[in-house]
This record gives sequence, C-alpha cells and structure tokens, in this order.
Amino acid sequence: MGEIITSDLISRRRALSLMGWAAILGLAAPAAVLTASHAGAQTPATPPPTTGTPGMERRKARRTGRDERRDERRTGRTERREERRN
Repeated sequence: MGEIITSDLISRRRALSLMGWAAILGLAAPAAVLTASHAGAQTPATPPPTTGTPGMERRKARRTGRDERRDERRTGRTERREERRN
C-alpha cells in the first residue's frame, strides 16, 4: 500500500498542440485525397453554342447601351469643365 499511484496527465499545452496537429492533418488529408485523383478530364458531349442565347444578346445590348451613356456623361462633364475654365 506504500505505492503512490500517479496518472500521466497531459498538460494543456500538449493537448492544444495535439488538437492543432489533428486540425491541420484533418484539413490536409482531404486536399491530398482530392488532388491525388486519377480520373481524367471529361470532354463536353456537345460543343457550346457559338451564337449565344437570346438572354446573352439582351445583356450585351444593355451593357453596350450603358457604356455609351456613360461615355456621353463623361465627355459632357469634360466639355462643361473646359467651358467654365475658359
């Protein structure tokens, strides 16, 4: 009965270190699994349309209109500034 029973307690510093390593390995392992894939690239079954959809054409028209209006505003501002300076 004279024996002293000591339990090996883990320190907080060591516990945090172990949790940190576990987190790093937990994040690194899935990335390694994803990048180690041996699957080849798949080619699309049909080529994408070259003309575009009607929605894309409408968007392009709206964008062109906005660009033109913006350019008109900018040139108008520049002209008005020059008129005030002269």
